[in-house]
Amino acid sequence: MAKIKLEYIWLDGYFPTQNLRSKTKVEEHENFKGTIEELGMWSFDGSSTRQAVGGSSDCLLKPVAIYPDPDRINGYLVMTEVLNADGTPHVSNGRATIDDDDNDFWFGFEQEYFIMDTKTQLPLGFPIGGYPAPQGMYYCSVGGKNTHGRGLVEEHADLCIKAGLNFEGINQEVASGQWEFQLFAKGAKKAGDEIWIARYLLDRLTEKYGYYIEYHPKPLGKDMDWNGSGMHANFSNEVLRTCGDKETYAKICEAFRPVVKEHIAVYGEFNDQRLTGDHETAAITDFSWGVSDRGASIRIPIIVVEKGWKGWLEDRRPASNADPYKIAGRIIKTVKSANITS
Repeated sequence: MAKIKLEYIWLDGYFPTQNLRSKTKVEEHENFKGTIEELGMWSFDGSSTRQAVGGSSDCLLKPVAIYPDPDRINGYLVMTEVLNADGTPHVSNGRATIDDDDNDFWFGFEQEYFIMDTKTQLPLGFPIGGYPAPQGMYYCSVGGKNTHGRGLVEEHADLCIKAGLNFEGINQEVASGQWEFQLFAKGAKKAGDEIWIARYLLDRLTEKYGYYIEYHPKPLGKDMDWNGSGMHANFSNEVLRTCGDKETYAKICEAFRPVVKEHIAVYGEFNDQRLTGDHETAAITDFSWGVSDRGASIRIPIIVVEKGWKGWLEDRRPASNADPYKIAGRIIKTVKSANITS
C-alpha cells in the first residue's frame, strides 16, 4: 500500500471572477493507476468560499479530471466540479453548463498574464514611481534588458508538460512582465480543465519566487497605453473543420452578432478597460469579423482560407481573467444556434 496525495481543486463562488481553491486528501492505495474511477467525492465548507451559508455549509467536490502532480511525490492534481449537497450542479459550476458531451468542439486557449513582484506590486521590469520603455521591444524578446520572468515561465512550462497537459507554447507579450501560454484540447470540458490546472500550477509556482500572477486584463488601469491581457479562444467543430464553404463560415460568424451582451457577460471582469477599439481589439459594444483581422471581434485565420475554408475561428474578446468553461459554453451555444450540420 502507498500513500497518495490527491490535490482536490475547485472554483469558488466569488463573482464575477472566481478563484482557485484546493486541499489535499491523503489516501492509501495499492497499484493506483491515476484514474477518475479510483477517486471518491469529497466535501468542503462552502460558507468560506461564498458557495453556501453557515447553517448549511457543505458543498460536494466531484472529480472530473486527474493529472500527475509534477512537484509532489505520489501526488495527483484532481480537477473537480462543485455540487450542491443534493448532487445537483452548484450555480458557480460553469463546467456543468457546457453542451459538448460528444467532444465535437475543440478549443485552443491563449492565456495572457502579468508576472507581478510582491514587494513593488508592479509587473516585472516596472521601476517604482515610473514606467519602463514603451511597448515594442518586449514581444518575443530575448535578453535581460527587455525580458523579465523567464525562469518562472520556463519552469511552469516544464511542470505543465510533466503533468500531461497538452501544452503548446509560451512567449513574452508586448508589455514588460507580460507572458502567454497556449493549450489545446479536443473537447470543451477538457480544454477548460487543462487551463485551470495550468493556472493552478502557475499560481502555486509563484509562491517560491516572491511573485504573483495578475489576470486582470488591465492591471495598471484603463488609461495605460499598453495592450491588455486576453485569453483568445480558438474553436472549431466538425462543420468548421470540414465544410469547405465561405458562406457557412459567414453564417456562423453572424450568429454571434445578436448575442454580443451574452458573450461579454462571461468574457471576464474589467474587459471594458481592454476592449476599447485600440491595441488590436474591437470595441466592447461592437461586433465584427474578418479574415486575418486582429482588430475584429472574431478573426478568420488566413490559413483557413488557404485550406479551402476548413479550420477554426478565433474569438479575440475574452479577457485573461475569464472562466474557460463559461467561454466555451457560450461559444458552443452560439455556434449551435446557427443550425448548420455537417
